[in-house]
Amino acid sequence: MTDFTRTRRAFHLPQGITYLDGNSLGPMPVAARDRVAGMMRDEWSELLITGWNKAGWYAQPRRVGDRLARLIGAGPGEVVMGDTLSIKVFQAVSAARAMRPDRRVILSDSGNFPSDLYVAQGLARAVGAELRVVAPEEVAEAIDHIGADLAVLMITEVDYRTGRRHDMAALTARAHRAGALTVWDLAHSAGAVDVDLTGADADFAVGCTYKYLNGGPGAPAFIWIHPRHADAAQPILQGWMGHAEPFAFDLDYRPAPGIERMRVGTPPVIAMTALDAALDVWDEVSLADLRARSIQLTEAFIAGVEANCPGLVLNSPRDPALRGSQVGFRHPQGYAVMQALIAEGVIGDFRAPDVLRFGFAPLYNDLEDVNRSVDILARILREGSWDRENFHQKAAVT
Repeated sequence: MTDFTRTRRAFHLPQGITYLDGNSLGPMPVAARDRVAGMMRDEWSELLITGWNKAGWYAQPRRVGDRLARLIGAGPGEVVMGDTLSIKVFQAVSAARAMRPDRRVILSDSGNFPSDLYVAQGLARAVGAELRVVAPEEVAEAIDHIGADLAVLMITEVDYRTGRRHDMAALTARAHRAGALTVWDLAHSAGAVDVDLTGADADFAVGCTYKYLNGGPGAPAFIWIHPRHADAAQPILQGWMGHAEPFAFDLDYRPAPGIERMRVGTPPVIAMTALDAALDVWDEVSLADLRARSIQLTEAFIAGVEANCPGLVLNSPRDPALRGSQVGFRHPQGYAVMQALIAEGVIGDFRAPDVLRFGFAPLYNDLEDVNRSVDILARILREGSWDRENFHQKAAVT
């Protein structure tokens, strides 16, 4: 049984704040401050460049990847860290498409995060492919309709705006029957729900670590390849660290074996040290317990809002089996309402055009957070205190 009281204590949560935005940026793990300070004091300061060998910086992307693997249903040696999520999306989709050279279509859905679609649009233009985007509920039918021309199914498992969760195993099986490969983005899944890439027989997966994994702003992304593809996948973006012998300084690229070929640039050692500290919290966490607590929190929040905030409309699936660990509600003045909430110490976020989005992170959110946020939201709506000029002025980051 996971001790969620213990995991909550592992995070710095500012006094007076109810934090429901871990699906955008997780709070700081208490251990991260000292871990990063120690790395800078004992490794960077004293070891200088010898830290790549003596402190294990060079091997850090695989070592940290192995720690993360359990949380996504992957095995040792199958995950590597580094770069940004957009880069990992490009690597995964380009490698998958190259493995189906006679097929033209990359299929995604309109609930995918726009950045993934931008990456796929650019790739499709460069290689003479076509990106086709359908509504989330139309993906299965589109796989069958495209059939033998489908190269890659590129899907974010949990919709960033609605929290709708795709059935990874079912869609992967359907894509495989059509002869296509799958790329799953786990940005809103890893650390939030019970992901099982191996059990779903997925082909490629990517994700970020600054949301539910609490690695810090700009924390490095990860990439996974099913072992059956690991020595065949050839990404278009080939970097120095993914070479079979980086320090031979060959002029021609030779891919490293397995997942190591998906390394690109120099690993961000300071950021990865913070992430390594964040992953300590997960050592005694059961994913089944995590999922059960997520459902408990989101169900309680939906019930509370619908009972006390009649002006809001649910923008997430009502069935928890079809939902990730976030809940959205719609309001015509959603941005202003969210700013009023933040001013009262309840931090969620806004997604255009009208969605108030609330992320529930089982490691540190509890029912007290649910009740407080519902009470304050209801009062703001009842009193109309959101309708102030400063709450309508949009900041650069919403």
